[in-house]
Amino acid sequence: MNKKRIRALLLIDLQNDFVDGGALAVPQGREVIAVANRLMKQFDFVIATLDSHPSDHKSFASQHPGVKLYETFELDGLPQTAWPEHCIQGTFGAALVDELDQSGIHFRVYKGTDRFIDSYSGFYDNGHRKSTGLTRLLRDLQVDEVFVMGLATDYCVLYSALDSVREGFQTTVITDGCRGVGIHADDIPKAWNRMSENGIALVISGQVE
Repeated sequence: MNKKRIRALLLIDLQNDFVDGGALAVPQGREVIAVANRLMKQFDFVIATLDSHPSDHKSFASQHPGVKLYETFELDGLPQTAWPEHCIQGTFGAALVDELDQSGIHFRVYKGTDRFIDSYSGFYDNGHRKSTGLTRLLRDLQVDEVFVMGLATDYCVLYSALDSVREGFQTTVITDGCRGVGIHADDIPKAWNRMSENGIALVISGQVE
């Protein structure tokens, strides 16, 4: 008899600052909330990742006089996009969106807590120096398959999915459950291509059984 495969849904950064009205609003970002609410009951575990920055996080443009928003600069040896202040610990912007059915979330994983390094991935910081504990959590739960959706396609979804594959999980991204920032015109198509090239399956929510 075949062992049942255990599946986890990763909800990436469905926070107030990333939807309309937020400090770093992703275009049409709020549209993915309905997809998340519809899908949660189809998974053994639902895990939400959350950006959780100190107020003086070094990824913020405001911490670097002369650096303009969305410019790329070097932060502790890594390329860094200069972001507006967002998802500051303890603020409304850092909270999960009210419309999200939070009763369906089993675990929360916080990232970006170190002021000196950004963390796009739900698994590691951008330098892969420290783990968030997500890999260990998934392994403790005996998860076989990881499904990823959320905000934003070209940043936190992309790097979370890439790290999921790197950590050995069969990984699928739910495309209609994602929206991108798109600072550059080709950022979002490049993200989809990079996922595909790394063995990540791309499906729409209606294909999730």
